[in-house]
Parts: sequence; C-alpha cells; structure tokens
Amino acid sequence: MGRDRDQGATAVAAPAPHREESGRLWLYAPGRGAPARVPVPAGARPYGGAGPLEAVLFDRDGTLVADVPYNGDPALVEPMPGARAALDAVRARGLAVGVVSNQSGVARGLLSGAQVTAVREEVEDQLGPFGVWAVCPHGPGDGCGCRKPAPGLVLAACAFLGVSPARTAVVGDIGADVDAARAAGARGVLVPTPVTRAEEVAEAPEYACDLPGAVLLLLYGPGCGEGAV
Repeated sequence: MGRDRDQGATAVAAPAPHREESGRLWLYAPGRGAPARVPVPAGARPYGGAGPLEAVLFDRDGTLVADVPYNGDPALVEPMPGARAALDAVRARGLAVGVVSNQSGVARGLLSGAQVTAVREEVEDQLGPFGVWAVCPHGPGDGCGCRKPAPGLVLAACAFLGVSPARTAVVGDIGADVDAARAAGARGVLVPTPVTRAEEVAEAPEYACDLPGAVLLLLYGPGCGEGAV
C-alpha cells in the first residue's frame, strides 16, 4: 500500500501462515504468475553515473490505483485519473516502467501471495505491462531492508531492469516513497493525495498535482508538470 495505511489496521490480525523472511522480497518478472523470492539488496549497485532518465518506478496504492486498504480483490482495482495515458507516455519514450509496493497485509495475515498476484495481474490488464514489480511482504516491525522508506525495493527493481538508480525516478503519494528514492540514489516525485501529510509535501524535493503532471515533469522538466520545492 502507499503508506501501508497502518491507521486502518487497529484490530490484531492473525500472523501469516508462511511469513516471508525479512531478508527476501518478492520480485515479479514479466510473464511470471508467481514472484521470485530474492535477497534484499544490501546497498547500491551502480550501473553508471547520473545521466538521462532510463526508468520510472511507481508506487501502487494511491499512485497508480485508488487506495483500498489491504486489497486482495481484483474487482476493486480502480486506476487513478490519467494513469494509463501517463504510463503510455513513459513507455513511448522508451523508458522502463516498474512498480515498488509495500504490502504489509501479507505479514499481518490479511493477504495471501495469490491475492497480491491477482491484483497485480488486474492492474496490468488495465494499465499495461510493467518491466518489474518489487513487493515488500513484511510488516513495520520486521526489520527488513525493503519496506519503504528503506531502499531495497528500488534497488532490486533497478538491478532487475539493468538501470542505474541515479537514472531512475520513483513516483509516489507519501514521504516514504520519496525517502526510498533518496536512500537508493534515485529521483523522487511526490503526488499528494488527501492522506499525504503536510510535512511530507513540504519536504518533497519535487512534486506534481497528479500522475500525468508527474510524468510531464519527468519527461519535459519543471513548468510542464509542477516543479521543485
């Protein structure tokens, strides 16, 4: 989820029957129905210095699709306004696209891996293919290195795509998305929603009022989407 909206999980959930170890994240490759369990990267894996943008990674809930807390039902997937056109604009420029998503509902016992996969497949049916999905299945107290704002998801996605974090942008709706980008050495763009905290907006290095605006900012620079704080 975008923030992993923990305020919506006041009830104690049953622990997941097969809890993923904290040292591994879930990586979905194109055409694969199930994720590979891969080690969380320990640090940056450079593929070159700063230069032209090569990839854009998107948060899922609240950024690409409407935020439904701990959603495991594909029927509830609803793209954010302009999401398909924005993604197609990125793809048309030859840039790789991917998803980086915290899904603590798995650790809480509220989601199964099959449900995460089913929602992923519905998102792709509606928004088109992504080059990689990197998912954190852990909870806030698991001490993993992949749960945003840690950089693990961004680093793993970049490594899979063969791009430098320095040539990658991360678009999300809360501060943890921007912080994960910063920690990985990537560019972060915030697209605020009603759940975004005022201090997160104030601290964002770059922002846009919506997803199409974020893509315009990335592709054409300030003045086309929004700009830098």
